[in-house]
Amino acid sequence: MARILVVYHSETGHTARMAQLAAEAAREAGAEVVVKPVGDASPDDLTGYDGIIVGSPTYYGLMSAPLKKLFDDSVKFHHQLAGKVGGAFTSSGNIGGGNETTILSILQAMLIHGMIVQGTSRGDHYGPVAIGAPDARAEAEARSLGRRVADLAEKVRS
Repeated sequence: MARILVVYHSETGHTARMAQLAAEAAREAGAEVVVKPVGDASPDDLTGYDGIIVGSPTYYGLMSAPLKKLFDDSVKFHHQLAGKVGGAFTSSGNIGGGNETTILSILQAMLIHGMIVQGTSRGDHYGPVAIGAPDARAEAEARSLGRRVADLAEKVRS
């Protein structure tokens, strides 16, 4: 059974809602899932999982400072995250508010660690995006991400 960590930062509850949806879907796919707000997560947590899903509000088109700090501090585990499966999602205040660049900033950090990132040819290609509170579309995208990360993590660990 794949082990998945979902780490998120949320001020409004929108990103937290997406984290819960991704976690639920990963559990339904058979994974063991732990969900942590970034304030409760440490770089040490990252090494114990087969997959890591990270969610951030969109702050100036990038991940939030607490998540960036988590990645910056994870340098002590450089090479140790290679081969783990990663995914990212975001919430923002408006369309064109830096949503995709926020997701890409998270994915770039994952790629530098040597993680495996799976996009999708359907829906939100880089990762789920909610504009304000997650609507039905964003909820479905968050669930899809959780399922895909869990499925791929299980395949990679087998």
